[in-house]
Amino acid sequence: MTELLKKFFFSTRLMAVLFLGFGLAMGIGTFVESKYSTETARIWIYNAWWFEAIMVFFVINFLGNMFRYRLFRWEKWPVLMLHLSWILIIIGAFVTRYISFEGMMPIREGETERVFYSDKTYLTAFIDGEINGEPKRKILEEDLIVTPEGLKSNLPWKSDYNGQPVTISYVDYIKGAKEGLIPDDSGKEYLKIVEAGNGQREEHYLESGKVTNVHNVLFALNKPTDGAINLFTTDSVYQIKSPFEGTFMRMADQFQGKASKDSLQEFQLRSLYNMAGMQFVIPEPIVQGSYGIVEVPDKEITEATQGALVVEISANGESVQKKLLGKKGMISRFTDKFQVGGLDMALRYGPKPLELPFGIKLNDFIAEKYPGTEKGYASFMSKVTVQDDRPYDYDIFMNNILDHRGYRFFQSGFDQDEKGTNLSVNHDQWGTWITYLG
Repeated sequence: MTELLKKFFFSTRLMAVLFLGFGLAMGIGTFVESKYSTETARIWIYNAWWFEAIMVFFVINFLGNMFRYRLFRWEKWPVLMLHLSWILIIIGAFVTRYISFEGMMPIREGETERVFYSDKTYLTAFIDGEINGEPKRKILEEDLIVTPEGLKSNLPWKSDYNGQPVTISYVDYIKGAKEGLIPDDSGKEYLKIVEAGNGQREEHYLESGKVTNVHNVLFALNKPTDGAINLFTTDSVYQIKSPFEGTFMRMADQFQGKASKDSLQEFQLRSLYNMAGMQFVIPEPIVQGSYGIVEVPDKEITEATQGALVVEISANGESVQKKLLGKKGMISRFTDKFQVGGLDMALRYGPKPLELPFGIKLNDFIAEKYPGTEKGYASFMSKVTVQDDRPYDYDIFMNNILDHRGYRFFQSGFDQDEKGTNLSVNHDQWGTWITYLG
């Protein structure tokens, strides 16, 4: 039996089958990437168990051939080196996948950052309750890959909290989703505000009778609040009272006016207001509905559009469904706490925050444009200070990588207002060197 296994594992026929299967899988993977996405190719091929099995059989076969054909002799050193190189490259790939990690690090000018966000997306669940009269939290977490075409994870999760069974199951994935209003005549009143306080266009919904924090600027709708930009609605009349001086420009006819400080005056819909260091527009009248996650039409989906993971949570005979906004490389937040079967829970889908053992301060971001263009960038660079035991300055730009304590920082992108940078972070020292050696 042992001899038969040796002949099978170390045969040239098996090697030919492995190379054929590997080449076929890579070819199909390329077509899947072009038709669907890289993530779908990972689910179906690159991260599939059978693809890893091909790699393992390669290593076994190469090792067996080294002994079977006595490749340790001097006259056979070129063939030995070829076998060793394949083994090291495959081992390096496994180290990169299972031990190493990478992510994205956004930094604004003048700020120091130690946290970056993982390249992998995670589903995280907080389960809160009491055990023996003391509040306790149980955390469930797993990285997963999900697209409309498939899912790679260990869902459903079957766990418990103090003996109470808890199940979290996959329901669906929405390719394009965002926070928005679901029209409902019996719902609450909301006013949509569009702003660019952090250099990027964002939408928020102000709930009537509530105060909302938008980038550290308070907005109050039908709730007089000191220090907030107060908006009031009565039938079709809109008014504003702000503790800040400001200006506005009506988009329809370019009419410009002044928003006086601490003065109750008419508010102009569909007008660009500039106050409190931010620009904002109220594009639509007040509407009724429930605030939640809505699907984005395919034609409106862009690279910045998030997806939504739909899961079902069951505990003590009760079940609820939750839609979780998230996207690779984009910061996500936990849902508001909700109850299922007497347990308090909160969920999050998206990158996980990771912390560096040192800090990176962005001193200046420099973007050079091609002459005569507004968005044609010739180059861009981040001037940073590495804050460690021995601080030093460094310039990160294309092909000029910051390498510090096993972490590598690449210039990846920047904020639209050119006052912030996005650094790609990679921690793969062992995997890189093993692969390079191969």
